[in-house]
Amino acid sequence: MNKVILMGRLTRDPEVRYTQTNNTLVASFSLAVNRRFVRQGEERQADFINIVAWSKLGEFCSKYFKKGQQVGIIGRIQTRTWDDDQGVKHYVTEVVAEEAYFADSKREGDSNGSAFENTFGSTMPGNMGSDFEVTSSTDDLPF
Repeated sequence: MNKVILMGRLTRDPEVRYTQTNNTLVASFSLAVNRRFVRQGEERQADFINIVAWSKLGEFCSKYFKKGQQVGIIGRIQTRTWDDDQGVKHYVTEVVAEEAYFADSKREGDSNGSAFENTFGSTMPGNMGSDFEVTSSTDDLPF
């Protein structure tokens, strides 16, 4: 099984390009992911992991992810090689994103009418359509 789950901060804005063969969008960026343990007397270490997101997910990442933002990525590790113009072989290991999530808490000053919510709809109770009703009474709570 090849599954990777990462949470970290973007080191740069996603970079978008299109494939030459079929013009498919691909977004690439890197995450600074803190290591779990800190040695006594040392600063926390981070790994810088390259991420690639294709098509619709790449479009989402390029539109809503910005440098410094904390995000969660679920995907798979992929290695690839290629020869450059001088015949030198290059190796790269990267994570191909299959899912991407916001991991920051909502920033102060953001309103409920953000661009994301206007585009994809809010998941906040009360905005889920007519089939969902939120009651504010605490009388029915089991605790």
